[in-house]
Amino acid sequence: MDMQILTVSSKGQISLPVSIRKMLSINTGDKLVAYASGDVIMLKTLKLPAVQEFEKSLDEARRWAASVGYEESDVNDIIKSVRKRGRE
Repeated sequence: MDMQILTVSSKGQISLPVSIRKMLSINTGDKLVAYASGDVIMLKTLKLPAVQEFEKSLDEARRWAASVGYEESDVNDIIKSVRKRGRE
C-alpha cells in the first residue's frame, strides 16, 4: 500500500502524488468520488462507461421494459412512485 501525507490548500484542495496517480492510472480530467465516514476520507476513481457500453445497457433496458409492457410514457409515473416510496 502506497501511503503519502497530503496538505490541504487554503482553497480546500489537495494534490495527488505522481506515484499514486501513475499506480492508479489517474489522468488529467479523470473523476474521483469522495466518501467520508467519521474521520476517514476515501477516494475512488470513477470510470464512466464507453459510449458503446452505455448504448448496450440502454438497449437492454429498453428490451426489458418492452417485455414487461412499459412504454416511454410510463417513465414519469414510475419515477414519481419510487420517489414517493422513498419519502415514506
